[in-house]
Amino acid sequence: MMNLPLYPVTVVGSWPRSKEVLRALRDKRAGRIGDKEFFQIADAATLQCLRLQEEAGVDLVSDGEQRRDNFISFVADKLDNVKMLSVAELLDYVEDKASFEEILGALDVPAFSLSNPAAVGRIRRAKPLALEEFLFLRQHTRRAIKVALPGPYLLTRSMWVEGLSQGAYPTKEELAQDVISVLREELKELIEAGADFVQFDEPVLTELVFTQKNANRTFMCGALTAKADAQEELRFATDLINEVTKAFRGHGTRIGVHVCRGNWSTQEDVLLRGPYAPLMPFLNQLDVDQLVLEYATPRAGELDALADLQHAQVGLGVVNPRTPSIETAGQIVDRVEEALRYISKERLFLNPDCGFGTFAQRPMNGPEQAVEKLRACAEAAKVLRSL
Repeated sequence: MMNLPLYPVTVVGSWPRSKEVLRALRDKRAGRIGDKEFFQIADAATLQCLRLQEEAGVDLVSDGEQRRDNFISFVADKLDNVKMLSVAELLDYVEDKASFEEILGALDVPAFSLSNPAAVGRIRRAKPLALEEFLFLRQHTRRAIKVALPGPYLLTRSMWVEGLSQGAYPTKEELAQDVISVLREELKELIEAGADFVQFDEPVLTELVFTQKNANRTFMCGALTAKADAQEELRFATDLINEVTKAFRGHGTRIGVHVCRGNWSTQEDVLLRGPYAPLMPFLNQLDVDQLVLEYATPRAGELDALADLQHAQVGLGVVNPRTPSIETAGQIVDRVEEALRYISKERLFLNPDCGFGTFAQRPMNGPEQAVEKLRACAEAAKVLRSL
């Protein structure tokens, strides 16, 4: 684990993809180009993304997820017996089609343009999920590196599709055991390779407590299997995460969990809203080093919820990746000083609320805005370190 300064500046993971990368993703999916040609294009884009992060002053960088179509669907290329379905195709497996279509309407995105990995047999890791991405980036930077992976609850909820997965996994709980095995294998290899930070993304945790209508459905679309009791489902999610991280902390790699309220639209009014307070009892039970939380949007509630966190570091969201306006360093400093009323400076990292390019075809912002927002974070960190 590399030494980091106070108030380390980092990213959540994804970065806007260029037109060349988007074309290469489409061509690879259609079989018009092979892996070698695709990786030449994606590797060049990764190095450009890295250079921009370094120039902006980011202390803990990522590869921008340039080789991924989105933050979850990419696993279909890495796991055996996983089939990609468009959200429109998922309708064939949904009993309450009217409710599901209502959710799709709130996504402000065509149903055919989002994809979801579904388990159609016993899953196993055919190739590493992110190890090769990390090793490539390690060759090109001396800075600490963060690797983002979909969390076990997100993967389980998304990949277990009733009517499609039941032949191999009668229940999602049975699928979860193989998801845990896949992620533990990946985490072990990343730690052995020297990854500085491994982040598990679990955005649907907030859906469990903030969605009033259709509470067993989620913006992740394929995740159709939540139980009616939110507390029971949160306990299930907590147990899954802890099974993945068990015995891996303290080996030189920080392990974190990212919890947000969705990152599929620039329209704040269609995204989930609610404070972290209802989640705090469960977040405190997680066997992780850091919680990466969004706090640059008013939808996340007040910072005083941080007072309830008992042990974990906090990756504090201080810039909103969905807005075109650039936060100033002064605004970020003020926000951090407010957070310091509830948590010590040694426990704070600075990051955007979410990724800048969660879905390849629908980036939240362009690279120019992303750079300026990260530069403001770095400038704020310098000020804070001098106080």
